[in-house]
Amino acid sequence: MSLSVPQTHPIAPSPVVAIIGATGAVGQAFLDCLATRRFPLSRLRLLASPRSAGTALPFGNSRITVETLAEDSFAGVDIALFSAGGDISRRYAPMAVAAGAVVIDNSSAFRMDPDVPLVIPEINAKALLDHRGVIANPNCAAVVALMAAAPVHRINRIRRITLATYQAASGAGAAAMAELEASTRAHLAGEIYTPQVLPHPYAFNLFSHNTAIDPATGYNDEETKLMREIPKILGDDAVRVSATCVRVPVMRAHAVALTLECEDPITPDAVRRLLAAAPGVRLVDDAARNHFPMPVEASGRDEVLVGRIRTDRSDPTGRSIALFAAGDQLLKGAALNAVQIAELLKAPRPPERG
Repeated sequence: MSLSVPQTHPIAPSPVVAIIGATGAVGQAFLDCLATRRFPLSRLRLLASPRSAGTALPFGNSRITVETLAEDSFAGVDIALFSAGGDISRRYAPMAVAAGAVVIDNSSAFRMDPDVPLVIPEINAKALLDHRGVIANPNCAAVVALMAAAPVHRINRIRRITLATYQAASGAGAAAMAELEASTRAHLAGEIYTPQVLPHPYAFNLFSHNTAIDPATGYNDEETKLMREIPKILGDDAVRVSATCVRVPVMRAHAVALTLECEDPITPDAVRRLLAAAPGVRLVDDAARNHFPMPVEASGRDEVLVGRIRTDRSDPTGRSIALFAAGDQLLKGAALNAVQIAELLKAPRPPERG
């Protein structure tokens, strides 16, 4: 099967690419990914709020001036990479599509829209064939979790996923990253630091993810996103998911502990073989040295690290497996995944999966 953009949104061989939210943490990662992967664009436009307009950002050997995002910003744009929040996406993405662009959106605005594919290229690239101008980038923790779980699901269907996340500052944006750094310096100096961005002290602390809790279910918004997005990406609404999401004092890599309950018995060795062959995954599973995935080693890497693979001894049927994963939130959890989607839109054939 060949992968091509629907004719209503053809992609030029050397497309004009726009980054919306270019001055944010993910926007900066977009710039880095496009440059390091030598994405064959003909022109790059950077769009942001009036506050950021006029800023010059480095791209390769040049500098590009940020423009003010406006309703007429998308004329001539082929691919629009959005990372400026759900409200901006809901307002401007339809304008970009109407102007002929394909939108790849990093917010949660369109993820659960049945007409919008929610894509991790290594897992469900074929979903891109059904896009209508907007493609959603999944929640960053969902990406890390599914890079570990999907290879198992493909061979031995997963009935239930129980997971706990350990989420880095980068997931809350550049301001939260700065707060982690400043609060850590203050703590080490014996000074009082009053949180400005996050609701609780961040240095040497962890707390429930800083999103609102649904009083009816007891789950916060981040947990609810994971529980809804994971079945959609897997293409299996029967998969049951329970999540606990925690913010930890790590700069930019998320970690996830998962327990997968499968239809049939499964062994750690079988899972290791699957993950060792999975694209975008690096197996880190050295029990002799107690060396397993760590955020410090995942930061700056394209691959998601997966290891700590073991049988869940609480399940006497042998159908459950436990593992641990870590991945760079700004890369595979956000910008890299979106750029990989853009690359697939231009590719003559998709990966043989998904």
